[in-house]
Amino acid sequence: MTRRLAVVLMNLGAPDSLAAVRPFLKNLFSDPAIISLPWPLRPLVAKIISRTRNQKAQKIYQNMGGGSPLLQNTKDQQIHLRHLLRDQLPDCEIEVFIAMRYWHPLTAETVAEVASFQPTEIVLLPLYPQFSMTTTGSSFSEWHKQAAQQGLKVPTREVQSYPQNSAFIESHVDLLLPWIEKAASFGTPRILFSAHGLPQKVIDKGDPYESHVHKTVQAILKKIPSDLEGVVCYQSKVGPLKWLGPSTEQELRRASADRVPVIVVPVAFVSEHSETLVELDEDYRNLSETLGIPFYGRVPTLSVHPAYMQALAGLVITKE
Repeated sequence: MTRRLAVVLMNLGAPDSLAAVRPFLKNLFSDPAIISLPWPLRPLVAKIISRTRNQKAQKIYQNMGGGSPLLQNTKDQQIHLRHLLRDQLPDCEIEVFIAMRYWHPLTAETVAEVASFQPTEIVLLPLYPQFSMTTTGSSFSEWHKQAAQQGLKVPTREVQSYPQNSAFIESHVDLLLPWIEKAASFGTPRILFSAHGLPQKVIDKGDPYESHVHKTVQAILKKIPSDLEGVVCYQSKVGPLKWLGPSTEQELRRASADRVPVIVVPVAFVSEHSETLVELDEDYRNLSETLGIPFYGRVPTLSVHPAYMQALAGLVITKE
């Protein structure tokens, strides 16, 4: 029997038009992994939040040309990964699919596509290197729910996380080193490893995300000059709850007080999105200029970096 492998790239998804912003937000805040209220309070709260945040979010996506490039970036990753896997597994029929959690292609759509492919095995491959129940956990849960509803019964393996994968770390280091050289003429740079934040209560319940982010950063720091200071910080805080800290803004203010150049590494993002193109490239860059920081550099996301693509291929092929 011919081996038929379906690889499913998983990410949160993003609005591809201004009209998609509000329904995207509604899907996001309807997720019990994000809003832990019981039914029917959760959809009611999701409706209220999506309505109140819609105007601000619309402005963000207008700044990005009317939609996020996340899906196109993921399609590029899909093409590169398919090519690598078919080269490395020539005796296997392989297809790579995309399943987004909150916008198209939604998980239910992808389950149907995978079923049509008639795979003998499935690998769920998150584009979240560090595990959190709010990202990887939610995507896995939705996949298994939709697969059960559609009667897709195929042996399925989950790639839980890869915060210290050697090729993943190599891709980060390769993109970071040129920025260290650029910043050197302004002084010894401080590297801000900026990750998407989470409410502290999520971590207190046992979510490993914070520890995974630190593992990634520690592995990167071992590969760059030892005299450089690296700091983990968090961005994208929403609402009044206590979130992981320090915040990226706090670290920019500390860098200003110390008069040191900064290099920002989006350590938990593998594709460009609003958090990188607007929050890091516009909001924090403008803040750094206002604060008089001598140099502000932002390392690009991993995207289709060859080492990152090899990391993903290796995670599919290696069943450890």
